[in-house]
Amino acid sequence: MSRKKGAQDAWYEAGLAHVWLPYAQMKTARAPLPVARTHGSRIVLADGRELIDGIASWWTACHGYNHPHIRQAVERQLALMPHVMFGGLVHEQALTLARRLAALLPGDLSRVFFSESGSVAVEIAMKMAVQFWVNQGVPKRKRFVTFRGGYHGDTTGAMAVSDPGVGMHARFRGLLPEHHVVELPQDDATAATFGRCLERHADELAGIIVEPLVQGAGGMRFHPESVLRRLREAADRYQLILIFDEIFTGFGRTGSLFACEAAGVLPDIITLSKALTGGTLPLAVTIARDKVFDAFWSDEPSAALPHGPTFMANALACAAANASLDLFEREPRLRQVADIALALERGLAPCRGRPGVKDVRVKGAIGVVELERIDDLEGLRARFVAEGVFVRPFGSIVYLTPAFTIGVDELATLTNAVVNVLRRGG
Repeated sequence: MSRKKGAQDAWYEAGLAHVWLPYAQMKTARAPLPVARTHGSRIVLADGRELIDGIASWWTACHGYNHPHIRQAVERQLALMPHVMFGGLVHEQALTLARRLAALLPGDLSRVFFSESGSVAVEIAMKMAVQFWVNQGVPKRKRFVTFRGGYHGDTTGAMAVSDPGVGMHARFRGLLPEHHVVELPQDDATAATFGRCLERHADELAGIIVEPLVQGAGGMRFHPESVLRRLREAADRYQLILIFDEIFTGFGRTGSLFACEAAGVLPDIITLSKALTGGTLPLAVTIARDKVFDAFWSDEPSAALPHGPTFMANALACAAANASLDLFEREPRLRQVADIALALERGLAPCRGRPGVKDVRVKGAIGVVELERIDDLEGLRARFVAEGVFVRPFGSIVYLTPAFTIGVDELATLTNAVVNVLRRGG
């Protein structure tokens, strides 16, 4: 990788030769941008340029960067206790967060298991679903139904329940367990295919896993609430554990605090991460209903869930998450999301009908321009930087998922950049 010499600190050149970047062919990828600091919806580069962030650091910074309330909460916790193991010990921040999450979620989603990343939260959910059956003497129920366009993470188990056509996961065939991948049941034909899959394989299935309302990394594909109701009905009919992966959709991104609320569907297990700490520290949770937890409640030690991440329930991360929940309570986040949705509809509308544009769609604080194809992703990303924005297209889509606190003018700059770059043949 090469880049022009500039006024950046020596740390850049000295360190770049020793890192392996995500989703990047290191030999040919453009050099990453050196960041000096962040504030609000802005990324400040080491050379002094400021970029308006259009994707909130992979959808995490829902309150914008460096929110003082979250920063102060982390600073207070740092002075008391940055971390303590969660085996045999607990602390106030984690127990308070677990109680608050249980109160926010619908139904009896009340048992919170902590981890450090969304992929691991999904792995834990899968283990819960499989062991739910093992603990009841049904060890052959070990497979899942999952969906085309779905993406649940990059760890081995999470890859196995993702669409093999998404990302680079197809290269790991042979390593990954095989599950049943079908189309989401959005119409009579796909519902019939889904139903036949369940009928044929019900006795080997532990559960169903889905990203509710929006399949994120699989292409920002939207589906109606009726799909989730169909999944709940099917899970009940065949006694399957229904898992909602709300790593992306949780905490307001689709317009309601959780996507399951909008659909009026109660999953058996839900996973949350990304915006959980307001984009400040790594934290994830896997939250189960009582019926799932009760299958592990036993005098037999082997019935316990055999999982325990070293940094689970990290005190700093839990403090950040509690502060983030404070902001959802005190500040009008969901109203801001509704306003962003209207602005995205208006701002991206000029892309509709243009040559090469396949679709323009908006849900909550998610705006998507789907193209017929993108021939030069790296070049397209660079053109957005030249416009003063950080937008990271992937696959065949250009998308915006800004912070909920983004300014009106900043959001207009983002949508104008998308329109302008694509008009010039992005």
